[in-house]
Amino acid sequence: MKTSGNQPYHSLKAKFTYLDTGSNFAMVISARKGLRPKVFYDFAEAIKMPEKNLAALINLSSRTISNYKESQKNLDPLYGEHLLKLIALFEKGEQIFGNVDEFKYWLQKPFWNSSEKPADWLGTGGGVDFLGEELEKLAQGYPV
Repeated sequence: MKTSGNQPYHSLKAKFTYLDTGSNFAMVISARKGLRPKVFYDFAEAIKMPEKNLAALINLSSRTISNYKESQKNLDPLYGEHLLKLIALFEKGEQIFGNVDEFKYWLQKPFWNSSEKPADWLGTGGGVDFLGEELEKLAQGYPV
């Protein structure tokens, strides 16, 4: 097991083994069953992203997420699916880049021959899918 400073390092895949992010179908089924707000908070912590920023990515306010948690209500399927797609993308990014910090750095670098950054695409499910495809190309050696 790798360590980061004094803290043991656990991959995102290991942290979220209980989630099936292996296919879009599996993510939709999980989202329809209902995703607990704890997944949101665990993911925000795991990728060191402020809850406010992560909530904005899935088109919610941090207060709304807090309300879900306080009322012990599962996330609506639309938000749960988007969150699962983000988790799957970050798992893939971690696998390709070696750690989440390097992946987050890549998300902030403009695309080749463009002023847009990959992070600009995280706000929609289709954008997350697009980035997943770009990561696949990168893993195969294509410039992105």
